[in-house]
Amino acid sequence: MIIAFEYDGRGFHGWQLQKSGVRSVESELSRAVGKVADHPVELVCAGRTDAGVHASYQIAHFDTPSVRNLRSWVMGINTALPEDIAVHWAGSGVGDFHARFSATYRRYRYIIYNHPVRPGIQRGQVSWTFRPLDAERMHVAAQALVGEHDFSSFRAAGCQSRTPIRFLERISVTRKRDFVVIDVQANAFLHHMVRNIAGALMAVGSGKESIDSIREILMQRDRTVAGVTAPPHGLYLVDVGYPGEFGVPEAECGPGFLRPWFTRSENSPLAPTHIHPKQRVTTP
Repeated sequence: MIIAFEYDGRGFHGWQLQKSGVRSVESELSRAVGKVADHPVELVCAGRTDAGVHASYQIAHFDTPSVRNLRSWVMGINTALPEDIAVHWAGSGVGDFHARFSATYRRYRYIIYNHPVRPGIQRGQVSWTFRPLDAERMHVAAQALVGEHDFSSFRAAGCQSRTPIRFLERISVTRKRDFVVIDVQANAFLHHMVRNIAGALMAVGSGKESIDSIREILMQRDRTVAGVTAPPHGLYLVDVGYPGEFGVPEAECGPGFLRPWFTRSENSPLAPTHIHPKQRVTTP
């Protein structure tokens, strides 16, 4: 079975199961799915998120011999879930689908409330800086990251990935009213990669660092030169892409409060500016 769901990360210590008494998305969702399946289940998600990080579109799969119609899976799981997680869709899955390994890309949005006064209602849902940010300047600087690179400068010190090489397909920085949105898509991400990129770009946007600093940081392959890690609560997993044969619905990228400010094409999967050699598709 495959499920698509969203969650507010504020009340969780990340996706992954934690020690007893520590709340995680995986523990809450596994419990709810197991209740509907009538047996314990093991969930595999498209990408683990850290404490405080949100998802408007996350995918997971699980194995079950239980037979339910798809509406019953969605409604039953939601009934058993806490209010800060909601399942959108369920599918039976096709062939050898794997939520993590079948994914062709992940897409995140990092949202910065750029205003002299901190947010009240949206605290914990957006990052905030009172320093004016030049989104166009940030966008130009960010283009140095497009393509396949060693992203050691933007990985967490405790990152357990075997390689720092990632293929970043596309990144944009735009201003939507008082919000600056960093929209980034890659084949996969390193631990804290988006938050470290966001922190470095904010330094460029405020004028503290030059436009060329992003390229220089990337080339040094040294985490200590990249500056601060941006807070987790501005980060949203908004899309995960799969080959069409698996039948996973296309995301309309969130979060919901931001969606109306983007065009339909901007909320659809990003077309990469570069095609990774391993992902090129030839037609007869």
